[in-house]
Amino acid sequence: MQKTNPGRFFEDYELGMVIDHAVPRTVSGGERALYHALYPMRHALYSSDEFARDCGLPAGPLDDLAAFHIVFGKTVPDVSLNAVANLGYAEGRWLKPVWPGDTLRASSEVIGLKQNSNGRTGVVYVHSKGFNQNDECVMEYKRWVMLRKRDNDAPAPETVLPDLKPVLAPSDLVIPEGLDFSGYDFTLAGEPHRLGDYEIGEKIDHVDGVTIEEAEHMMATRLWQNTSKVHFDVTARPDQRLIYGGHVISMARALSFNGLANAQMIVGLNGGAHANPCLAGSTVKAWSEVLDKAETNAPGVGAIRLRLVATKGGSPFELKGADGKYLPDVLLDLDYWALMPV
Repeated sequence: MQKTNPGRFFEDYELGMVIDHAVPRTVSGGERALYHALYPMRHALYSSDEFARDCGLPAGPLDDLAAFHIVFGKTVPDVSLNAVANLGYAEGRWLKPVWPGDTLRASSEVIGLKQNSNGRTGVVYVHSKGFNQNDECVMEYKRWVMLRKRDNDAPAPETVLPDLKPVLAPSDLVIPEGLDFSGYDFTLAGEPHRLGDYEIGEKIDHVDGVTIEEAEHMMATRLWQNTSKVHFDVTARPDQRLIYGGHVISMARALSFNGLANAQMIVGLNGGAHANPCLAGSTVKAWSEVLDKAETNAPGVGAIRLRLVATKGGSPFELKGADGKYLPDVLLDLDYWALMPV
């Protein structure tokens, strides 16, 4: 009997399969400190317990993307250990803040399957959820992954493609209980800009850049207990280790502070594409486009929909070529909702 886990291949998945992922993770203030050391994070709600209390929360929660990475990392051994590529995200929602002391676990359901025309790979769609120690769902998202087949002669499954929302409606967003921006301190937050100061269609160059190094990337990926081979084992790729896409997401989000310091909490993930691979030595820069704005029922709290684009040196505000394909310098195209004072 084989004791080790070689990971699942495309033909190992069945529609409706539910996978409870191993190794629950108790988080502490250490995760926050290390997250802020790995990325230039400065959003005040996550940096200061006192600022968070002034906004109606009991303390500063764990950064939303840190919670995402932990839940995502739980799923990797069962979903994407043998992935060729992580293709996209949809319908991501942060449902409850994660606090130091919480224990997170994850579960995924297979919601779609499609074998590729080459017969050697296929795409698996999963709906993943993260739960705390009280069995409360703290976040959920859907993603699709291209996987190798173990046996190219294995029969193709019936193609089933899930019906995914292109964009979450404002009514789909969950506002943390007690959140109140009516007394928001713009001086401590770092910028004076509120929701009404942003126009739909406005684009913001976040100016700063960070060069990604191998050591920091691998430390971050280990922090989330992500075991995907392409991030650690240089023999798993013909060139060099691939930077975890979530590392690029967090880096770009951190850089977006310059111009979006008051986009405090991420509450919705509409979609995302890792447009081109990121390798060590790349200097990541970012720009954003305002896609929509909405009111919420929470006092002083509005929602802003943003496109966050990470590049490795391309001109800001350039995304796709005349052929409709992403330009080679574009690393990430992420569509998300954040909460901001009105």
